[in-house]
Amino acid sequence: MPPMEYNQQQQQRTGGGAPPTGAKDLTAILAVLICFAAVLFSVLIPSSFASTSSNFSILHQVPEGHVGVYWRGGALLKTITDPGFHWKMPLITQFEPIQVTIQTDEVRDIPCGTKGGVMISFEKIEVVNRLLKDHVYETMLNYGVQYDKTWIYDKIHHEINQFCSAHTLQQVYIDMFDQIDDKMKEAIQIDCTRYAPGVQIIGVRVTKPSIPPTIRRNFEQMEEERTKLNDVVNTVFHALRYIWCLYSQVLIAIEKQRVAEKEAETQKKMALTEAEKNAQVSKILMEQKLMEKNSAKRQQEIENEMYMAREKSLADANSYQAIKEAEANKLKLTSEYLQLKFIEAIANKSKIFFGDRLNRYPT
Repeated sequence: MPPMEYNQQQQQRTGGGAPPTGAKDLTAILAVLICFAAVLFSVLIPSSFASTSSNFSILHQVPEGHVGVYWRGGALLKTITDPGFHWKMPLITQFEPIQVTIQTDEVRDIPCGTKGGVMISFEKIEVVNRLLKDHVYETMLNYGVQYDKTWIYDKIHHEINQFCSAHTLQQVYIDMFDQIDDKMKEAIQIDCTRYAPGVQIIGVRVTKPSIPPTIRRNFEQMEEERTKLNDVVNTVFHALRYIWCLYSQVLIAIEKQRVAEKEAETQKKMALTEAEKNAQVSKILMEQKLMEKNSAKRQQEIENEMYMAREKSLADANSYQAIKEAEANKLKLTSEYLQLKFIEAIANKSKIFFGDRLNRYPT
């Protein structure tokens, strides 16, 4: 038997050809770890690092202030996710976070030509805007992720050129510069409301445009002359104001004097009126007292006349009564009448004594 075959037979007998049991376990553990690491690597790749890596990730994060928008095979899905962690199918489903909070887009270096043909440039225009959450799907479907390029960046260029072409340099640079912000906001919002209702324009800030140096120097000289003129006008205005203040003070003093004279005259008239009223009242009171005295005097005279008439009547009546009684008595004094009166007087006595002396002890 050849030596090689002999060795093989010996190994089969002794089991030396199979790997040890410990080596098998180590190989299985390494295989499991490699598979777990591969899955973990594919799961935990942050989708916010790059758009290519988001295609391979299963778990992705939607930051606060954003919503998650998804495409599958290039077709926009209606699924809109809120901030937080979410799952998706790698390689098949693409994901983009879309901001729905207030953001500021800066549009730089906007050239335009004025009505007079002067070329100027706006260095920076800031547009404060927001995409409404309820209109995210419709906006993404119609204009894509770069919707702000269509409705903010390009729109600003268009509206600025329209405005400049309709106005002169004097109007753009000085006279109507304070109105450009509102006009840009209104123009952009009108078209967004009509074609992209989810885009809300909150405000527009326009910086001063850059103009040719020679024209700027002319404007500066005009501003200096205007400033000097304003200083002169202000000086004249303050002088006129001072003169007017003095004149007003004189008028106020004259008016106060007139008011004082009127008040004195009014006080005098009031005093005269009060004195006349008091005199009239005194006269009326005096006449009233005199009338009362005359009335009392007349009343006393009437009472005296009544008393005299009453006393005279009483006296006449008493005199007449006395005369009549005397005449009656004269007619009554007859012998028969006297005897009658004597008998009546005796009859009224309880005791009657006869003789020249009285008995000491009556019977």
